[in-house]
Amino acid sequence: MTTEQARFVILLAEDEPADAHLVKTALAENKIPAELHHVVDGREVLEFLRRQGPRFAAAPRPDLILLDLNMPRMDGRECLAALKEDATLRTIPVVILTTSDVERDVVASYQLGAAGYITKSVDMLQFLAAIRGLGNYWIDLVRLPQLPQ
Repeated sequence: MTTEQARFVILLAEDEPADAHLVKTALAENKIPAELHHVVDGREVLEFLRRQGPRFAAAPRPDLILLDLNMPRMDGRECLAALKEDATLRTIPVVILTTSDVERDVVASYQLGAAGYITKSVDMLQFLAAIRGLGNYWIDLVRLPQLPQ
């Protein structure tokens, strides 16, 4: 594991505590060297990324955002649109991680600039495999730009 891998930062936007716990568990089970930060809606994503308020004042810039589509206050679609409209945030890859397997959600997500779309499986082994693949791709294979923190 390189230093770069050990410092890979993931921001998870997920309003369901059980689903957030599953992602954390899957990262640990797959020994994916990531620092996971969790927020519960799109507004918190933007606050985290813009380091707004005392809670997020020292937030690191994530290497990857895992974004649920269906969240309160600001859903994943609105959040993704806001991210891709912001010149300082648009380079952060966003992977949709959601229960929706509706084709219009997949298409809309890619049209808004998503880097990937993963449908959460209710089968734990399939979910673990999906997170393992995600880690292998984004941490081991892809080269991301080095931007100021």
